Amino acid sequence: MSIPPFEPAIGLGNCHLQTLFPRYHRPKPWIRTQGQWLTTPDGDRLALHTPAPLQNDPARPIVLVLHGLEGSVESPYVQGLMQALLAKRFQVAVMHFRGCGGIPNLLPRAYHSGETGDARWLAGRLRTKFPMSPLMAVGYSLGGNVLLKWLGEDGTDSPLSAAVSVSAPLDLHLSSRRMDTGFSKVYQKHLLTSLRDSLGRKAKDPALAAAMPPLGNTRYFDNFRNFDHHFTAPLHGFDGVDDYYTRASSRPYLASVTKPTLLIHAMDDPFVCPNAVPAPSDVSGAVTLKLSKRGGHVGFVAGSLWRPEYWLERTIPAFLLAHR
Repeated sequence: MSIPPFEPAIGLGNCHLQTLFPRYHRPKPWIRTQGQWLTTPDGDRLALHTPAPLQNDPARPIVLVLHGLEGSVESPYVQGLMQALLAKRFQVAVMHFRGCGGIPNLLPRAYHSGETGDARWLAGRLRTKFPMSPLMAVGYSLGGNVLLKWLGEDGTDSPLSAAVSVSAPLDLHLSSRRMDTGFSKVYQKHLLTSLRDSLGRKAKDPALAAAMPPLGNTRYFDNFRNFDHHFTAPLHGFDGVDDYYTRASSRPYLASVTKPTLLIHAMDDPFVCPNAVPAPSDVSGAVTLKLSKRGGHVGFVAGSLWRPEYWLERTIPAFLLAHR
C-alpha cells in the first residue's frame, strides 16, 4: 500500500517539539477501559486493558498494543491509537508490561526491551480464546523493539497477521549513548526518575527489596547504561549491560520477519541514533520501512499548532486494514 509522507505541523518542525507536544496537548486519558489481571506461568501478573469486551469475530481483528518505557493504557499515544482503531471497528487490547500502570508486579524481575515472552504468552491466550479473530500488534518505542524482536524470533510461526512498530530503539548500544547526549539527557532523567519511583513502590515489600540492588545508590540512576548494568541485566539473567544490549536489540532480527510489518521511524528521533536505523537491505521483504526526516520520538504531529493532526493515527489503522 502507498503510505502518505509525513509533513510536520507548522511551528512543530523541531524534534523536541514533536516529541513533547502530544504529551501536553492531550495530557488526560479519555478512552475508558476495563482491566483484568492475568497470572503468568512464573507466578507473576500482567494487566490487560480493553475498551470493550473482546469477541470472537472474524470481521473485527484484535490489535494488541505494547506501550513504551514506563507507559500505560493512559499514555496519550495509546489513547489516540485506541480511538482511531475503534473508529475503524478494530478490537483493542493493551498489555501493561510487568510493573507498569502504577501497580508493582510480584517478582523481582520486571520488563525490558528484549522481553518477548510475556507478549508471546498473551498472544497465545488470545488466539486460543478468540481463534476466529485475526491478531495484530502495534508497539511504541520499547514496545516497538519488543514487537520487532518477537516477530523475528517467531518467523513463520508468529501468531500475528500484521504489525506496526513506531520509534523503536533498534540498537540499544547506540540508543543508550544517544540518550546520554545533549537535550536527550532531559528525557533520560525523566524516565530514570519514573523507573526509580516504580522500583520504590515495589521495594515496600521487604522480600522484593532484598532481592533488588539498593535504590539508595544514586549513581545507578545517572544514565541508562548504569541503570541497565545494575538493575536490568542482573534481574533478567544477562551477563552485564553489554550482553543485555546485544541480545535485546531488535535490529538483528529484522531480516527474519515474515509477517507484514510497518516500521515507522523519524531520523531526528532524540532517543535513537540515526546509525541504528536499518537500510532496506537489512530487513526482510515483509518489512515496510517508513522513514521520515522529522517527527521526533512517537510524535509525528501534522497540521498546525492550532489544528494538530496525528499522522500515526491515520497511518497505523490504514496499514492494518490493508492486511486484515
